[in-house]
Amino acid sequence: MSAPRAPRPVILDRDGTIIIDRGYLDDPDGLRFLPGAAEGLRLLHEAGHHLIVVSNQSGVGLGLFTLTRLEEVNRRFTAMLEAAGAPLAGLYFCPHRPEDFCDCRKPNTALLRKAAAALGFEPARSIVIGDKSSDVELGSRVGATTILVSAGTLTSDGKPAQADYIARDLTEAARIIHRLDGAGAAAQHGS
Repeated sequence: MSAPRAPRPVILDRDGTIIIDRGYLDDPDGLRFLPGAAEGLRLLHEAGHHLIVVSNQSGVGLGLFTLTRLEEVNRRFTAMLEAAGAPLAGLYFCPHRPEDFCDCRKPNTALLRKAAAALGFEPARSIVIGDKSSDVELGSRVGATTILVSAGTLTSDGKPAQADYIARDLTEAARIIHRLDGAGAAAQHGS
């Protein structure tokens, strides 16, 4: 009998997926969990998934806030997740403007690949969760399972969902992942 499949790394967008999207958030006091986010992240962490945030933060490149201010926001964000019982294994962000055409801005894969190298996982084995088309495309580009956080069938940037699954919030996403991993583990036990 083979061992159960190890939990997969979960790559998450920040704004609109975990916290309320306030545009170019530059104030740590503006961080608020979306409904279902803290519970869903805790469920994923308790199931053994590594939680990794990959986020576009072009406000730095646009001059709307400094890298120092973003780091203050990230420290509070990390503390919120730890307090919710869902510590991060990694947090990666792209500070560039869209017109910079960098390799790290989602849907480009440099940050996900950097996380994979640092944490020792195969990108295609991960699960990518986000609310925008760039999040879904990021996952698709590396062959990962994708989950769109949406109340409907459109991404938050108004594009038709091309994700493998759609969840209304991170709690529902955690349940989808639990079913997927449970089915995979059961299939392995039956072989």
